[in-house]
Amino acid sequence: MKPNFFLVKSEPYKYAFSKLVSQGRTTWDGVRNFEARNNLRSMREGDLLLFYHSNEGKEVVGVATVVKTAYPDPTAPGEDWSVVDVAPVCALRSSVTLSMIRSEPRLANIALLRRSRLSVVPVTADEFSVVLELGQTDVPGISPAVRSAKKTARRKTPSQEAEGRP
Repeated sequence: MKPNFFLVKSEPYKYAFSKLVSQGRTTWDGVRNFEARNNLRSMREGDLLLFYHSNEGKEVVGVATVVKTAYPDPTAPGEDWSVVDVAPVCALRSSVTLSMIRSEPRLANIALLRRSRLSVVPVTADEFSVVLELGQTDVPGISPAVRSAKKTARRKTPSQEAEGRP
């Protein structure tokens, strides 16, 4: 089954990607927005996540994966919030800054820009691949569907070819 793709945000002083790497796994808790919660609930094991450092840094720094699907948030007993468990896949070779994302035409519709207040947003396979390309990173064991999207995302349109544009 093809993975889905998401972007998750964390302030690095609260929970940095390096901490996820050192711990090997964590519970993604504390989400208190209904749309972001619903995005968590739609995640499946094996889905891939772009890990974004918000506020400080404002950059995608790594890739994680969902290792346990949604269950009740233990930090909110009696309330209708959810968590997932995630594990690191790899750090990006080069972080992808918010300004790089804003200036990349292939990322014009990424939810990070359109739904900037949400801490958990879906991304398309093409958007995921473009971020990996900008971060000069190949994900180990990447599925054929993502490799295909990556090739498509790099392909020039006929007008770009004719005009010599990237």
